[in-house]
Amino acid sequence: MAAITASMVKDLREKTGAGMMDAKKALEENGGNLEKAVDWLRTKGLAKAEKKSGRTAAEGLVAIAAQGNKGAVIEVNAETDFVARNEKFQAFVKKAADLALNSAGTVDALAKQNYEGGKTVADTLTGLIATIGENMTLRRAQKLEVSSGIVAGYIHGALADGLGKIGVLVALESAAPAAKLEGIGKQIAMHIAAANPQFLNIATVDPAVAEREKNVIREQAKASGKPADIIEKMLDGRMRKFYEEICLLEQVFVIDGETKISKVIANAAAEAGSPIELKGYARFQLGEGIEKEEDNFAEEVAAMAGRR
Repeated sequence: MAAITASMVKDLREKTGAGMMDAKKALEENGGNLEKAVDWLRTKGLAKAEKKSGRTAAEGLVAIAAQGNKGAVIEVNAETDFVARNEKFQAFVKKAADLALNSAGTVDALAKQNYEGGKTVADTLTGLIATIGENMTLRRAQKLEVSSGIVAGYIHGALADGLGKIGVLVALESAAPAAKLEGIGKQIAMHIAAANPQFLNIATVDPAVAEREKNVIREQAKASGKPADIIEKMLDGRMRKFYEEICLLEQVFVIDGETKISKVIANAAAEAGSPIELKGYARFQLGEGIEKEEDNFAEEVAAMAGRR
């Protein structure tokens, strides 16, 4: 049998996009014949798609779908930005977001939803992986719903209707007309896209996050030689500033640069003639929290040869 070299594996990977071990096995199964190895990989179809699951997928699309008093936002990842512009991929992500409106609002629930032709969302995504040739993942999903009022949405960096890099939903509980709520809802969603609040209000701040910030403030004050009573007085003011940075209702509206979001909502309620409560929000930014990997072929070859 012909010796399988690193350069042969590299050539086959470049032709097919297959993983290193898949390419090596294909060449071994076909006596080192490159064209037969290509065909061998192609016949693997879905098996090949499953092998791609180890590759980092940090690109893709965020999608939102909003309908009256409910809305959903999802993130579907791929390996390259090129796939985000693929019409089949875009159509899949958009339909999956629509289906999320009638799911339980989790990835698992959405994956089991019927997509079409008896196939689930998960089945359809697996088929896309095999067709397009990149690892893709249905990473996360969230659904917001109010008993009365609306869920407004906003997409930042839109590539198509409802599809882009940042997706935001805002849930407004109110008896005010939907037309009045839509305007303020979209403005707040735009603010959230830009300001990226971590919590809705002070009451929802994780106690561990607040305590960690207090400890930092105390240590900084101690290092400057301030006495304990002064430190505690400083603490109140510094924590108020901290909450203004991380809590949505405490933030200053980016559109006018001076009004707190809580006051913006109160003003909108007065104008609409009905109370408005911001019940919740969701903000998905493409790829956030995913550590991208660098492709290092030399290291892979070394690993394949058992030298590392």
